[in-house]
Amino acid sequence: MTTSRLFLLTLILAALIGTALSQDIQKLDPAFDSIAAPDAKLERIATGFNKWTEGPVWTHAGSLLFAEIPSNNIVQWIPGKGASVFMHPSGYEGSEPYKGPEPGSNGMTLDADGRVTVAGHARRNVWRLESVDPKAQITVLADSYQDKKLNSPNDLVYRSDGSLYFTDPPYGLPTQGDNDPLKELQVNGVYRIPGARQQKPGAPPDRDKLQLVIKDLARPNGIALSPDEKFLYIAESGKKLWMRYRVQPDGSVTDGMVFLDPSNDPADGVPDGMRVDKKGNIYSSGPGGVWIISPEGKHIGTIKVPERVGNLAWGDKDGKTLYIVASTSVFRIKLKIPGARN
Repeated sequence: MTTSRLFLLTLILAALIGTALSQDIQKLDPAFDSIAAPDAKLERIATGFNKWTEGPVWTHAGSLLFAEIPSNNIVQWIPGKGASVFMHPSGYEGSEPYKGPEPGSNGMTLDADGRVTVAGHARRNVWRLESVDPKAQITVLADSYQDKKLNSPNDLVYRSDGSLYFTDPPYGLPTQGDNDPLKELQVNGVYRIPGARQQKPGAPPDRDKLQLVIKDLARPNGIALSPDEKFLYIAESGKKLWMRYRVQPDGSVTDGMVFLDPSNDPADGVPDGMRVDKKGNIYSSGPGGVWIISPEGKHIGTIKVPERVGNLAWGDKDGKTLYIVASTSVFRIKLKIPGARN
């Protein structure tokens, strides 16, 4: 093969790779090269779910759990075996049909012991499964603030000291609004449970210790901590913003600021579930797919997803696979930087 023909072939292959990349990834900054390989591809691994999937978490057993909210299920996906219902009901437990569109549970995370912790959503509490078994003991970590029921806990993240932060918008209430007859709290808050990990299995929540750390957001939703735990990130879905707060040594938060404002982007989707990698980059559902944001608050790229994204989680042994749950499907993409699994 002549040098000129080899050069031409190289150009053609480069163009083809660029086309493949553009189908799944929008690169906006050179920093993105350290995050995704040029041939990174989005893969749909499961589909056919009911309208809205949420809250994925990768278990120590090597499976993915996620919420199928309208069906009131937690679903388990096992590599090589596929998806099946793990738990039903996962949220609302009443005998009468639920009067709202979202009866299920929502976000999930693991504590340092590998126990799955669940934002109960329509169950209106935060609970922990003592082992990865649908019949395992359930420990309620929080269910009320100042003697008033929580709205509908949405997403959550552990700090290394064992405390747990969670968001509490009204999306799991029947009307999903601030004037819902069942809504007892005036705020849609962000809370902290001191010593959540240390709570003994089966023990009731220590309701007097629950702390309201943020009270001025319209719809706090996704939540994540920076790897060094200096910053708490909140997806404010109502105003379509990402917020950042400085975490104080006692667990309180200060200096709230708009981290990034995507509200002018017309693509489908809003700031919602989020995760961070070990370099401090933030990955969050947003307009058009998964937005990747630098620790400085710069939008450096988007993983395009053909369905509206709800949430995401790091998985696989090396922690470099990003699992993405969207409207009716679950996707994954292999990336370069391991995730911070919090």
